[in-house]
Formats: sequence, structure tokens, C-alpha cells
Amino acid sequence: MPPLSPLERAPFSAIVDRPPLPLPDGARMVMWTIINLEDWDINGVMPRHVTSPPSLGKAPVPDIPNWTWHEYGMRVGFWRMKEIMDAFGIVPTIAINGNVCNVYPRIAKAAKEGGWEFMGHGFMQKHMQAVPDEREDIRKTIEAIKAATGKPPRGWLGPGLVETWNTVDVLSSLGVEYVGDWVLDDQPCMLKADPKPIVALPYTQECNDVPVILDQKHPAREFRDRAIDQFDQLYADSESATRIMSMALHPYLMGAPHRSRYLREIYQHCCRRKGVLFWNGAQILDWYNRVRPRG
Repeated sequence: MPPLSPLERAPFSAIVDRPPLPLPDGARMVMWTIINLEDWDINGVMPRHVTSPPSLGKAPVPDIPNWTWHEYGMRVGFWRMKEIMDAFGIVPTIAINGNVCNVYPRIAKAAKEGGWEFMGHGFMQKHMQAVPDEREDIRKTIEAIKAATGKPPRGWLGPGLVETWNTVDVLSSLGVEYVGDWVLDDQPCMLKADPKPIVALPYTQECNDVPVILDQKHPAREFRDRAIDQFDQLYADSESATRIMSMALHPYLMGAPHRSRYLREIYQHCCRRKGVLFWNGAQILDWYNRVRPRG
């Protein structure tokens, strides 16, 4: 049997036609923060670049300038971001490469002690179409997170959001309950999968520091302005229907000294509004499973 197409997995649904999805205590929207924690293999081409090599014509191996740029995020940027999360009482989800638990155990320990949710993000920072065995890569990721935290991850975000035709089925068969790769809605939705359906939570490309800063070459203040504009519009929309706003961050970007002030300013703005819940992915999943329409 051929794999399902995207529209077969997630049939079209207009948000204006749906029944209400009430939040507890009269809340109207949820803000979901995701911090991406990655392990970059120094023996390969770097997943992303802050600088280009001089006149080589191809990416160098080893790529010390770009590897150390990422490493700064793990040594320093993560901790700067954690201080901001703690100051505002934000308990985020981390999209974590399984091998980060082995290579950076101090970070995994801090996240666990902070009650942060661990979401699978591949074993290394390499997308699912590039790994030799997709099922084995996902299984190793789940086992590494389970060994570090005592429980398997409930959610999954593919590196670069890249999937194969079979990724959703593989995730379902290995017990994963939600996925963030399907950035097609402001509310969770069900994806058809084998052996059982899986929930797509509203992740983001628009309020994601990689596209905004690296791909589109905007300054960090654009990320702040975009996040605040996104929040304000979704807050207005949530008067008629519950909305989920996600914000995706990377320590080597928003954890840099000259950018971190803008992250603080985003939370300063969002925390002033009433009726906003700052939840992680598992909390959103549990709520959606309670209130979603059946049938």
C-alpha cells in the first residue's frame, strides 16, 4: 500500500468551521516556546553556516568556524536563554538531538531539573532523508532521551522539519504521540497514521530564528517585531477561536549577546496579556486530547 499524501493524512479543514476548543479558566490562547538543541558532527559538513570559507569553492571539513559558532550556543547561549526562561516562568519544550544527551549531559541535566519537556529531534542534526535507517535513527533518539530523563519523548520534530513519506507512520509505531513538522494550522489537528493517528501541533517557520535571521538575513529586532505582531494578531483571533502560537529558538542565534535583549522584550510584551497560557507540547497535547471532537 503506498504511503498517504499530505492531504490524505490531514484532510482540509477551515478553522472557521470548527467547534470550539475551550481552554481552562477562561484562557484564550497558548504560547509554546521550543528551544532546539543540536549536535553537529565535526567530521561532516555543518548543517548551517554563519560564515563562508575563503575561496575554497566547497565547505571545508573540519569546519572549525561554523562548528565553534554552534558550540558557543551550547556553552554560553543556552544558559543565557535559560536565565530568560526562568525569569519569566517559561517552561519550554526542547527539540533535542538524542546524542546531545550523551555529548552535553550538563545541558540535559539542567533541562530535566527545570522540568522542561524533551521532544525528539533526530539522533544527530541530519534530516530524515539523509540518515541510512530512519526507524533506527528515531529509535536511538527515543532511547537516548529515555536514558537521560527516565521516560520516552511524547513529541517529535524532524531536523529541518524534513520527513520521508513514512515518517509519521514510523513515529506512530514507536509510540510518539505528536509531531511538529506540519506547520499548517493555528490549532492542533489529527494526522492519519499507522498503527494509530498522531497529533500535529502548530510549530512555526514564521517565528523561527533560523529562517528570519539566517535565511532572510533580518536583524534580531525583526524577530522581536514579528513575534509581537504574530502574538497580537493571534490574541485578537482567539476572541472567536482558541489559537496556539509557537516560537522556535536556537542558542547560537537568540542566545547570542546582541540578540538576547529582543527575546526578553518578546516575553515582556506577551506576559502582560490576560488569558494566555505558556505551555509545553505535552500540555497542549493533553488538553487537545481532552477537548477535541470525536468521530
